[in-house]
Amino acid sequence: MRIKNAKIFVNHAFVPGDIEFDSTITAVGALAAGGDLDAEGGYVIPGFVDVHTHGAVGEDFSDGKAEGLQPLSDYYAAHGVTSYLATTMTLKEEVLTPAMHVIRDFTPKGGAKCAGIHLEGPFLSFAKRGAQAAENLHKPDVDMFHRLNEASGGKVRLITVAPEEEGAIPFIEAVSKVCTVSVGHTVADYDIAMAAYKAGASHATHLYNGMPSLLHRAPGVIAAAFDSGATVELICDGMHIHPAVIRATHKLFGDKLVMISDSLRCAGMPDGQYELGGQPIEMKNGKATLLGTDTLAGSSSNLLAELRNVVSFGLPLEDAVYAASTAPAKAVGLTDTGVIAVGKAADLVVLDKDLNLKAVFVAGVQVK
Repeated sequence: MRIKNAKIFVNHAFVPGDIEFDSTITAVGALAAGGDLDAEGGYVIPGFVDVHTHGAVGEDFSDGKAEGLQPLSDYYAAHGVTSYLATTMTLKEEVLTPAMHVIRDFTPKGGAKCAGIHLEGPFLSFAKRGAQAAENLHKPDVDMFHRLNEASGGKVRLITVAPEEEGAIPFIEAVSKVCTVSVGHTVADYDIAMAAYKAGASHATHLYNGMPSLLHRAPGVIAAAFDSGATVELICDGMHIHPAVIRATHKLFGDKLVMISDSLRCAGMPDGQYELGGQPIEMKNGKATLLGTDTLAGSSSNLLAELRNVVSFGLPLEDAVYAASTAPAKAVGLTDTGVIAVGKAADLVVLDKDLNLKAVFVAGVQVK
């Protein structure tokens, strides 16, 4: 397959030329005449990598329903996501375990790749649990983590932990040897957060949401993430974070910024009532909250929409693409995707000049 007449995202910049690939990228540059797809001056970028998504189109990874996973892979691909981490909620181990088994055994037939699992909990703070069910919270437990990871076939790539919880620092020391550990849903102050990062954590879950604010004498997790060089997630749906704060966070964290959807089963669905981790939620005008409250409960967005959002907010397109593809892949140790380079997986998105989706390729196969 060859795409011609494109602006190709290489090394954090767009270069004019062509790209050739089968399942992997075989050539990038000024190639011989001819091509299978004319980009007409549009963009060829790495496929988006969503490391924090609970579901969409009425499905949720925590449900443990094998038949629900293919529609999710299809939905993600239709919005430019070529790899994702199946993200679970704070639930009892006996509920999470069968969900691990289902994700372990899933091989997409078309659509986006399931690149692993993000355990968002259950080792979180009661005070900053957000839409996580309080009765399912659990103290950090290394043995429980290993049981869940074994049940998943070793697919856990990311776990969110509140570092102030009893036993959390030894937990982080142990588990960071297995997967990326993220600080989130926490009331940790700066010192505790720094202890977590020194113990091996390297990421922050949906920055600003589910943690103390950045204050001039109480800088908290946000400043600790900056000082430690951690990668940081940001929900860029325009509801969770004000555009001015997105711009400031981009200036502060640069290439460490990771765009996420934090999408729920209501994504791609009409307004109405849904369920999240055993709790009722309601979506009105695309905004999802716990039923009867103003507590935000994830999003109904996707990374393509968020890419357009942040560009409209003033971020350079190059930085937005990096935050939606290269940065998340690096954050969770995915080395074969998220970049355009010879020998890497041909996980690619083609956009026109107005950032409309023209084509999506997963391992060289056109899926959209």
